[in-house]
Amino acid sequence: MSRKNSWNIEELYYITFILLFEQYQTDFAEVARIWKGGCIIRAKLLDPIRHAFKANPQLANLMLDPTLAGVLNSALENLREIVRAAYGLGTPCLAYATCLGYFDSYRQKRLPANLLQALRDCFGAHTYHPTDRPGVFHTEWAKPN
Repeated sequence: MSRKNSWNIEELYYITFILLFEQYQTDFAEVARIWKGGCIIRAKLLDPIRHAFKANPQLANLMLDPTLAGVLNSALENLREIVRAAYGLGTPCLAYATCLGYFDSYRQKRLPANLLQALRDCFGAHTYHPTDRPGVFHTEWAKPN
């Protein structure tokens, strides 16, 4: 892994953290500015994060900003290498793996969530939306004897 791109992986934490706050309608440009002035968080990527939200306050996801998308894409192989190596050694790296999982899931048009939908429907009658036909369905699942 090149040292040049290793900081990008750590910056995924900031992006993931900010994404957690999307529901609060916060001024993220201001959050990035405040964090940048803090005694602990002075990450290089906070300036581009701030600029992304200044340029587009309605930005749905930081990964949609062209500058930040480039940063993330340049760090992707290094991140995969770190996660692969850590799990290969039996060492948990949950934060990195979660960042990678979030990144991979966000860029997929459709994910295989049918098992989760089936479990929710089976245990709580939550219904499901099949992908092969329109509508909302509930199945009476067989109960064990």
